Amino acid sequence: MPYARKQTPIRRNKNTAVKAYLFLAPSLLGVAAFVLIPFLDVIRRSFYEAMGGRFVGLKNYQTVLTNEAFHQAAFNTGRFLLTCIPLLLLLSFLVALCIQGLCGSGEWFKTIFLTPMAIPVASIVLLWQLMFDEKGYLNQITAVFHMSPVDWMNGATAFYVLVFSYLWKNIGYDIILWLAGLNGISPALYEAARVDGAGRWQCFRYITLPELRPTVFLIGVLSFVNSFKVFREAYLIAGDYPDSSIYMLQHLFNNWFVSLDIQKMSAAAVLTALVITTFLLVVQHRNERNAED
Repeated sequence: MPYARKQTPIRRNKNTAVKAYLFLAPSLLGVAAFVLIPFLDVIRRSFYEAMGGRFVGLKNYQTVLTNEAFHQAAFNTGRFLLTCIPLLLLLSFLVALCIQGLCGSGEWFKTIFLTPMAIPVASIVLLWQLMFDEKGYLNQITAVFHMSPVDWMNGATAFYVLVFSYLWKNIGYDIILWLAGLNGISPALYEAARVDGAGRWQCFRYITLPELRPTVFLIGVLSFVNSFKVFREAYLIAGDYPDSSIYMLQHLFNNWFVSLDIQKMSAAAVLTALVITTFLLVVQHRNERNAED
């Protein structure tokens, strides 16, 4: 029989790494072709005029930062994030705690809360129009109590309709993530704490909350990313120029794209990406520090 050369651990690890990169290559090429290279082109365009291609330095950034529509859109987007994400984290966590305490009925509640994720956006928009239109079902219900009708989608209340839409759509997914984190905590920790005389609140404070730190980080990041998808509902309900309370950055980018203000859109996209990346890096750094502690 021919002599079979035995592979060293270093050679074996090298072969494993090569195979891993070969499997990753299609995804990496796709990300490079459809995300990285186009974004690098956006960065380049942010320093040039759209017509003529003349280099203008930071002029486009100055134009964006002094634009009132950008201020309004950035404020509304920030307000939406600061309102929705804490509410979603809190509500989904409370519901997850309640579901965990149920035995047979828990699976039914999971299905109920996950159902909104299976409903197409167009159907959700139709549902909201039926509910929140000036002649919709909600105003018909309030009319029974002799309350004047409210145009929910064309006023300050439009912001709260958008918040409700985001919470209703995403709470089920976050509940599943919370339940995964709660079920991942070892029961032995609670048993040892009870032997030492710890009550329910002490177990929750000193065991449950610390053990859920990785879950909080994951849910927070995913909720942050999903919050930008609510633009679809706002756009389909209210169009290009909705009420000022729900005029988001995505509306601004879309309108600049339609009017061919590519240089302003590119500069605003770079600024937005810079803020989002910085925020995520800071959150990740703090999460890693907490994990080390």
